Amino acid sequence: MKVAIVTSSLRGVASHHIPFINIDQTQICLVIYNEGVILNKKAFYLKKIKKMFKIGFFGALNGIKMRKWYNQDLESHIHFEELSSLCKSLNIPFATVKTLNSDQTKELLTNCGAELGLSLGNGYISSKIFNIPRFGMLNIHHELLPNYQNAQSVIWQLYNSSKITGFTIHKIDKNIDTGAIVLREEVDIDFRPTLGATVSATYAKLFDASAQGLIKVLKDFDSFFNNAKPQGNGNKYTTPSFLQYLRMVKNHRKLYKEFLKHSDS
Repeated sequence: MKVAIVTSSLRGVASHHIPFINIDQTQICLVIYNEGVILNKKAFYLKKIKKMFKIGFFGALNGIKMRKWYNQDLESHIHFEELSSLCKSLNIPFATVKTLNSDQTKELLTNCGAELGLSLGNGYISSKIFNIPRFGMLNIHHELLPNYQNAQSVIWQLYNSSKITGFTIHKIDKNIDTGAIVLREEVDIDFRPTLGATVSATYAKLFDASAQGLIKVLKDFDSFFNNAKPQGNGNKYTTPSFLQYLRMVKNHRKLYKEFLKHSDS
């Protein structure tokens, strides 16, 4: 089956997963990297301001702080090869687009003849893009759906005093993280002394687990795809407010102590 990959990161889930999914029965016919150029800056910054008012100034500052957990700190657990170099070494066609939901993306996907699209690290994808491949597109969400739609990995599980997280491979539809579930697997949270260290270590575990999950789906695609289950009602999340962040820190401290106690027994 011919697969096209769309991503918005040069060092992220796509560069991590591609070596795993470059298997015999799957031909990666194109990798598209979205540069994420902001076309309507006024609308973009207005949205940012509205979000800041919703979560508060300190919530926004914490959001900036947490980005490091999912990027630089993650790289202490996983080595990411730069995407264009990786594609070159594996003889996979690579293209760059200015924006994700553009005519350029549409043309590239149409011309490459992909039967399936994979979204690996993107924001919203419009129907004019995800409807191009014969089987549409699948997305990997590093959380459990439908319970954690649009949620950053791990932190909201800790907010809810949970010791597990997970990943979901689902069909892409017109909304974010609402498409039918193809595969959903739980992963234990990897507790470390600090909240940030726990998030980064667990996020790395989720990358490895979802890569193996994607292999399962691609090897038995017809069965997984045809048996996908609609999600039903879900729970949506966004960047935490400062008070929500404090609860995450408090719950993490409690759960980490429980983890140490259990490890010593």
